[in-house]
Amino acid sequence: MKELTKAEEQIMQILWQIKKGFVNDILEKFPEPKPAYNTVSTIVRILEKKGFVAYKAYGKTHEYYPIFSKKEYTQKYFGSFMTNYFSNSYTALASFMARDKNISIQELEDITKLIEEKIKKKKL
Repeated sequence: MKELTKAEEQIMQILWQIKKGFVNDILEKFPEPKPAYNTVSTIVRILEKKGFVAYKAYGKTHEYYPIFSKKEYTQKYFGSFMTNYFSNSYTALASFMARDKNISIQELEDITKLIEEKIKKKKL
């Protein structure tokens, strides 16, 4: 599975949200300033060629829908992210996050709680 460009990901986020739709439906969900209809149409066709989107034809009009769920893409992308940036080490990721000055104490405590709960479940 290929990675998405920012523009492709923005359209996929909308398609995951609305489940299926025509180019106008996708365009409607964009914040202002909205891209041109032709821009969205072109990107959707690129997504179709990349294998992320399929469509149902109604004459010359196409209703598009995602082939992969958001969860499937996230899992694949995160795996690639972990490999490329953290050498597949969750310890390196946790260390990076702990050093981040923008992460709050509450977020660190929440992460710690989640990890402790996971440890308890794995020990059972």
